[in-house]
Amino acid sequence: MQSITLHQLHWDHIRAELESCLPNEGCGLLAGRGRVVEEVHPVTNILQSATAFRMKPEEQVRLLFDFEKRGLDLVGIYHSHPLGPPFPSEIDRRQVGYPGVVHLICSKAGSNWTCQAFRISPSGDLAAIEVEWRE
Repeated sequence: MQSITLHQLHWDHIRAELESCLPNEGCGLLAGRGRVVEEVHPVTNILQSATAFRMKPEEQVRLLFDFEKRGLDLVGIYHSHPLGPPFPSEIDRRQVGYPGVVHLICSKAGSNWTCQAFRISPSGDLAAIEVEWRE
């Protein structure tokens, strides 16, 4: 199984951002090198929906150019499922825009956030990805 490495500081940043987006889905980009996340970048969900997200194109493109300029990889995309499990929905599987990158899906149960990571192929096939945690 493949993996990504996520530091606790980045997970704290993701959770805080997703919490601020409730009751809607939050989303963003994970930048780094190889499989190691070095930066978390929230992006506006223009759908303002509890069941779907679409990143604001200008923000997304600006970040991708910035990553390239600084020699960073797009390690992954994160988004939340405020009303469901941390598993790709049918919408997620149909609308995958970056096959090959990790999709970190976060869900809230009570006051606790959890996440699972996947690769989603252009045909919607899933491969589970291990999240390696670092302090």
